[in-house]
Amino acid sequence: MRRLLLAAAAVLALGAAGPARAETVINLTEVITSPQRTELLRSLLDKFEAANPGIKVKITSLPWGQAFEKLATMVQGGEIPDVVEMPERWVSLYGTSGQLESLEPWLAKWEGKGELSERVLQYGSVVGGTPYMIPYGFYIRAMFWNKKLFKEAGLDHAPLTIDEFVEASRKISALGEGKTGYCLRGGTGSANGYTMFMLAMNGSGDYFDRNGNSTFNQPGAIKGLQILADMHKEGLVPRDSVNWGFNEIVAGFYSGTCAMLDQDPDALIAIKERMNPADFAVAPMPLGPAGKAFPTLGYAGWAMFKAAKDKEASWKLIAFLSSPESNLAWSKFVGVVPIHKRSQEDPFFDSEQFKGWFTELNDKHWEPTPVPAYLPEYGYWADSIAVQTGQELLLGQRTAEDVATEWASYFTEAQKKWQAAHPKP
Repeated sequence: MRRLLLAAAAVLALGAAGPARAETVINLTEVITSPQRTELLRSLLDKFEAANPGIKVKITSLPWGQAFEKLATMVQGGEIPDVVEMPERWVSLYGTSGQLESLEPWLAKWEGKGELSERVLQYGSVVGGTPYMIPYGFYIRAMFWNKKLFKEAGLDHAPLTIDEFVEASRKISALGEGKTGYCLRGGTGSANGYTMFMLAMNGSGDYFDRNGNSTFNQPGAIKGLQILADMHKEGLVPRDSVNWGFNEIVAGFYSGTCAMLDQDPDALIAIKERMNPADFAVAPMPLGPAGKAFPTLGYAGWAMFKAAKDKEASWKLIAFLSSPESNLAWSKFVGVVPIHKRSQEDPFFDSEQFKGWFTELNDKHWEPTPVPAYLPEYGYWADSIAVQTGQELLLGQRTAEDVATEWASYFTEAQKKWQAAHPKP
């Protein structure tokens, strides 16, 4: 009898306490990965879990080279993440297909919304004006400049216009001893450099006119290509820069071989290790004749799939990762321009080394412009056609008009094909 009474009491006690609460598990998939990056993300998630007992976050890391295909396979197979690291070039695919959760109702009641810069809300809502993602930072091209070499050439400020840029390159190259003005990227990854000069000289960030015709063969765009060809011919850039990729242009800058370099914030990692911060700064890209510049823009952020098992918990995670404290830590490590209005007040960003990027984000003369990566043909052009034909241009084997016409024909065909497959309602 005593045993029965004890057992009954135990049952009553368990009933009073209620059933054990199940642990919530959020599946987060990252797609731009490295061991160090994943380690940082894990440390942030550990803080999130400590602040939210009962919620655990599981990371799935996809290698960038296969991430697009692997994520698509996961989604098609029903293995859908709750939260995903979403590059800007994919958000249209998943947003227009109705697979992403609109963050509008969550943002409306989030006290952190007011701290986000206008660009964050703008670029997070590129698909039909719906905020399907919160960008965690921006990869934007700006102009590094070597203050010591500028001073040697009698120059005291970074070039504001493309004309000043060419003239500064000419004066610095006149110093001799192998010094040149600009770290031209003529090898892998050269497409962005060509694009920025073509758009700036054309006075518009539009890749296509209203009929779907590429603007690359318009007079201003051709002039932009011609400027780079002339600079190589005149020796205002290193002769072997026709073959340079990322590592070579960055090394060319910190070694003093060339005085200017257009790059994203991630180039700061190698440059800061080898140069005194007092000897260089970052200015916005030089303006074209219309008083405008269109630095190439890339970004990624956090999105929630509509199939998320616990949307409230998933939103809590996105809000945590998008908070000033988390985003500053992430931005400093990853090498992106952070997303909050007061970010540049942080000592890390409040410097001449970051001034150019913040100017481009906040001044109307600069319009950060995404590349047309929604076109399936864009990758082949950027990684193959632009490199080969651009090198032919720099070596004087083809004219700027000839190359620009070929590029325009390629993109016009691609755009009209895309328009036919995606008719406007």
